[in-house]
Amino acid sequence: MAEGDLLIEDGSVNKFNGNSSEANVVEEQEPNFDDPDDFIDDISDEELLGDILKNKPTQDLGLKSVIIVDGIPQVSQERFEKLRNVLMKLFSKCGVILKDYFPLDENNTTKGYAFFEFENSSQAQEATKNFNGHKLDKHHVFSVNMFQDIDKFLNIPDEFEEPTKGDYVDRGNLRDWLQDPDCFDQYSVVYEGGDKTAVYLNSSPEPTLVNEREFWTEQSIHWSPYGTYMATFHKQGIALWGGPGLPQMLKFAHEGVTYIDFSPCENYLVTLSQSLMLTNQENAITVWDVRMQAVKRTFYADNSTLNISWPILKWSYDDKYFARISNDSLYIYETETFSLLEKKSMKINGIQNFSWSPSQNILAYWVAEDQNVPARVALIEIPSKVELRAKNLFSVADCKMHWQKNGDYLCVKVDRYTKAKKERNDAAKYTGMYYNFELFHLREKQIPVDSIEIKEPIICFSWEPVGSKFAIIHGDSPLQTVSFYGIKQGTTVALLKKFEQKTCNTLSWSPTGQFILTDIEWDPTGRYVATIVSYWTNKADNAYWIWSFQGRLIRKQPLERLCQFLWRPRPPSILSEEKVKEIRKNLKKYAEEFDAKDRLAHSKLSKEIIAKRQQQIKEYKQVLDANRKIWEENHSARLALRGLTEEPEIEYEEEEYEILIKEETIELENL
Repeated sequence: MAEGDLLIEDGSVNKFNGNSSEANVVEEQEPNFDDPDDFIDDISDEELLGDILKNKPTQDLGLKSVIIVDGIPQVSQERFEKLRNVLMKLFSKCGVILKDYFPLDENNTTKGYAFFEFENSSQAQEATKNFNGHKLDKHHVFSVNMFQDIDKFLNIPDEFEEPTKGDYVDRGNLRDWLQDPDCFDQYSVVYEGGDKTAVYLNSSPEPTLVNEREFWTEQSIHWSPYGTYMATFHKQGIALWGGPGLPQMLKFAHEGVTYIDFSPCENYLVTLSQSLMLTNQENAITVWDVRMQAVKRTFYADNSTLNISWPILKWSYDDKYFARISNDSLYIYETETFSLLEKKSMKINGIQNFSWSPSQNILAYWVAEDQNVPARVALIEIPSKVELRAKNLFSVADCKMHWQKNGDYLCVKVDRYTKAKKERNDAAKYTGMYYNFELFHLREKQIPVDSIEIKEPIICFSWEPVGSKFAIIHGDSPLQTVSFYGIKQGTTVALLKKFEQKTCNTLSWSPTGQFILTDIEWDPTGRYVATIVSYWTNKADNAYWIWSFQGRLIRKQPLERLCQFLWRPRPPSILSEEKVKEIRKNLKKYAEEFDAKDRLAHSKLSKEIIAKRQQQIKEYKQVLDANRKIWEENHSARLALRGLTEEPEIEYEEEEYEILIKEETIELENL
């Protein structure tokens, strides 16, 4: 406290003038934050805090988890417990029932409807979809609805209003990039820390810009499986871009989406919103019909969902089914109605994970050990749910399933405990780990299984995209071993090659097989490879390099704060295997044309001159084809003018000429 300050009892400090005989005490005034008396507040909370209030939790009193079941039998008190047990057992298949309530009339007889409260809204929705229309017996058919839908049913208008028909919108050719005459692929880059996104044509000698935008996405980009759409992330939801020049095609309003996944045939899109996990859990996961931009189904999700690896919903190869795991049950849905297959889940105690075949509606899953019950890997056929093959496994810590691309084989990597020798009256103790690869041959009778055992830690496993070879990285850091195996006729698995003392941790096969690299991005055709230094992992020297598949460096492209590089996928080839074999057999016939194009592209001529010459060649071929057609049409007229009925045979004489090309004299020393 400075000199001349006066400390009073309440702790405040007053000033006085030291030159005056009387202390002139001046009380320090505090600021006044009150509004004037005539102030009118005309700004609402929604205008100031609209984004925050929109996510304000609402009090629903648990009604989102309550269902009403109508159409149940009307029974007296003597038969009530039997009816309740039947209904509880039936509806418990969809989840945990917390409360049930059966209204009674004055005679203590059930009124024909009941209320069930589930653990969460997802289970309640499951019960509604699965048991609405369920036939209990020939006299009782259930009508099941969500309790919160009562207001919706009460507000149905008396008169039907026919929906308006929208105008047809021509989206253009969504696969126009496949018609590039030189078959150049496209790739996307997100750079400048995510502020800019661009799509390029991998043309030669320089890439061609297809489209570029600032703030095109707020997170990253995601290509659909066939490359038809490019998905971008925004606060309001997901946007899909496609067609010539990549204009915006479709929008999906789902606030705060952090994860997305396309179905294999691009018919459906799954989005997960982390922000809705707090405020609207029953709509946190949404399944969309891509073309209709319509919600087909929603699923419950909360913070515990983040512990499950994405994607949570896994699709069959033909988009007819998708499945998920919950509460020791496997839930399989059909996309025709988006309800449970056969209206019930498969109760599988201890189920850990599952995976679909890439070519058949066959599903593989594994179950963990439980005391004296061994672990189990099983294959089931969908929709029949018939078990095709199963194998019991002991001392299992974990399993990973890897399907060969054509679905001919399934490899299950099994992490197993090594047990020490049992001492008398002591249980066995685990001392280490070893690893098995169980190979299921799905195309063979009774699905035989081969086994490979490796004692060293497994770093990576990968199938060759074509054929039946696979590679394994194993060993201790820093130097590992890469082993290549092949499956020969029958069920024989043979070691083909082993590379020891290698520094690698990832396997990446060329899409056409035969070649393999580590930690890179192959283009869809297997002709080019991109290596990337991402800003997300390294803050300096961000760039991408493009190489030929033989390892020849084609292009170095530094980009400021490069975040992401992705090749645009291609749909499966429509050529038959016979046609592909024919093209490969006659590849040398096309080599000269390809080599000429390559030399022209790498020449010093300007792009304008090259384009002009290509256009001239194209016009010349068109004139040549037109004249040839006219010549063929006038064939009979030419013969008539010459008095002939058919072309005369022309005899040719064969002569040989020898031409001296070069003469060279070489002096040899005396030997």
